[in-house]
Amino acid sequence: MKLKNINKDNTIYIQKLYPYRRKKEIKGKYKSLLGIGGNIGDVRRRFNHLFIYMQKSPFLTIIETSPILKNPPFGYLEQDDFYNSLIFIKTSLQPKALLRYILRLEKKFSRRRSFQDAPRTLDIDMIFYKDLTIKSKILTIPHPFWKERGSVTIPMSYMKSLYIKKYLS
Repeated sequence: MKLKNINKDNTIYIQKLYPYRRKKEIKGKYKSLLGIGGNIGDVRRRFNHLFIYMQKSPFLTIIETSPILKNPPFGYLEQDDFYNSLIFIKTSLQPKALLRYILRLEKKFSRRRSFQDAPRTLDIDMIFYKDLTIKSKILTIPHPFWKERGSVTIPMSYMKSLYIKKYLS
């Protein structure tokens, strides 16, 4: 594992599966960028378990991951720092079906929703899905605050995919 201090508040962790880049391109499926985060327990180890679980899934293929960013919480500040990363996938699931899959993953990894911005074992957000814009009660794509969150933009800056790079320009 390698560490890189970006500034006094943010540290990048590089470990076996973060970053990861698939060598062989997968064609014909929908692209989506997922943000993952957590601050309860051994989050970096949980991210590895999540990667392996997702890698075995028939519903998606992992194309790339970012390094892991350790950063301060926002919103509710009386909690431990968060670890965040991004997972770029291709999937056959439509946006609402992918959301249901993500919610099941969070539950599998013991996510509890006690209050907004509460500490959590695992949080998964859909940042982008194809080039779609969706605004509904249950799903907003692109994620409404992604540009303001270092927890998204910093890991994103380390990713190589052209799909992701276009959002950074």
